[in-house]
Amino acid sequence: MVIFASIIGIVTLLLWLPISTTTGRSPAFVDALFTATSAVSVTGLTTVDTAVYWSTFGHVVIIIGVGIGGLGVMTLASILALTVSRHIGLTQRMLMASETRTDRLGEVGSLVRAVIIASLSVESVLALVLFPRFLAMGESLVSAAGHAVFMAFSIFNNAGFVIMPGGLTPHVGDWWLGLPIAIGTFLGAIGFPVLKNIARSWRHPRRWSLHTKLTLSMYSLLSMATFILIPAFEWSNEKTFGALNWSEKLLSALVMSVNSRSSGLSTIDIADLNESTWFFQDALMFVGGGTASTAGGIKVTTLAVLLLAIVAEARGDRDVEVFRRRIPRQTLRLALAVAFIGASLVGLATLTLLTLTDFHLDVILYEVLSAFGTVGLSTGITSALPESAKYVLAVLMFAGRTGMMTVAAALALRSRRRVIRMPEERPSVG
Repeated sequence: MVIFASIIGIVTLLLWLPISTTTGRSPAFVDALFTATSAVSVTGLTTVDTAVYWSTFGHVVIIIGVGIGGLGVMTLASILALTVSRHIGLTQRMLMASETRTDRLGEVGSLVRAVIIASLSVESVLALVLFPRFLAMGESLVSAAGHAVFMAFSIFNNAGFVIMPGGLTPHVGDWWLGLPIAIGTFLGAIGFPVLKNIARSWRHPRRWSLHTKLTLSMYSLLSMATFILIPAFEWSNEKTFGALNWSEKLLSALVMSVNSRSSGLSTIDIADLNESTWFFQDALMFVGGGTASTAGGIKVTTLAVLLLAIVAEARGDRDVEVFRRRIPRQTLRLALAVAFIGASLVGLATLTLLTLTDFHLDVILYEVLSAFGTVGLSTGITSALPESAKYVLAVLMFAGRTGMMTVAAALALRSRRRVIRMPEERPSVG
């Protein structure tokens, strides 16, 4: 957390320089800090228009912050997961090593190299795919290359920053731009451990780890639900889906099926969506993406474990089982703790912003969940918030990115054995 805070501080100072803006004047400190926090936490919320306010130097600083933040999150989360797995008992450790083929802690260097190579490979492919599209838009060779690299980093790291004037709404039916956004967002949001596991055993899905199976299953289920429900909510809305043709509706639904939980890149103006869609996206942003990914939230595996526990309780099963594996009680307790802490953080931030501003609950809650889930979607109120509220959102973005990951690892590492156990008595619940 200290390292992440230090990186945010450096990026803030660079963005505070007059050279970072197109006007040649230093920005307000709160705007520099907010943008730096949003970049390093790969969120995408902005208080100023990224495309027109920041200069080329500012854009380079922002995208470097995004790249460092995305790599740092995946690397740190992978190492923390590795640390947790090595602090459990010998028998469980052997089972986990057999199941996941996890690297040893002594091979952290190879783990870091693998994360960097995987990230740069996907980002390079995305940039090569997007480069001809920007050329076709009439941009110069240098401008098209810069925009392609910027968007490739923003897409894979689920950062949500857009460098094109006017955003993505003018490109609502552009498959050449929308499809890479959907695919790149998915690859960044499922997490490095999943990508690594699939790459090693892509021919044998049965050998995938339980984490990989749960992540892909829950992520796909949520994406399918979003792909169907958001167009259903917006079908008659002439400001969004109602005015689109079938091709544009299909592409918009595809992009929104993944952007609501991580990337924040949207071809539809969020401010024009119905309140029912906002509420549905609130839930998606709270869940987020995969563990050790560039996505935020409480993570899809946390939701999966909680749902499986509810099903097991409803069926009267003693154990929580899935894919012929039993989920330990410690994991269930950790999932409950992460979900509760996340909900408490969101509730506290929402209450604070309601006190500091005159905006209604629906837009405040949307903004808070977008910051907590490091998503970057906004109803358009970010720039209109008072400075105090912007600082609150900046803290929330930092906590949403590093806090939940650190808390989860800390709780998992605090497993202790007690010689004496108290007598059991069941209180009435429900």
